Amino acid sequence: MVVLLVDAANVVGSRPDGWWRDRAGATARLLGRLALLAGRELPVPGGGQVVCSEVVAVVEGAARGVDAPDGVTLVRAEGSGDDALAAYAARLAAEGRAQLVVTADRGLRARLPDGVPVTGPGWLHPLLTA
Repeated sequence: MVVLLVDAANVVGSRPDGWWRDRAGATARLLGRLALLAGRELPVPGGGQVVCSEVVAVVEGAARGVDAPDGVTLVRAEGSGDDALAAYAARLAAEGRAQLVVTADRGLRARLPDGVPVTGPGWLHPLLTA
């Protein structure tokens, strides 16, 4: 069982679909699709399968006010979304909980606890449309 920890702004921004005209709306649509992953068996980057026990999305800026759909826990970053995500990942690691972080942000990846697996939005997008 793994917690899927998603950098929502990074995932939304990874596709040029007009998200910049309505960041909150684009985030709400992403969260609705993420909710469908909770409880599902997911392919692991590099092979294998895991059960997604929980979906956690970090939201920031204009997206902080979006509603959390059933199945998604929101972390509403008061400041930097990267700071909030790195702190949440550290908390999960300290609790011994397995996690998979989704972000393409290299700087954020470098701030995660040692051994935390990370993948990019390219892994996630096909799961959201399946």
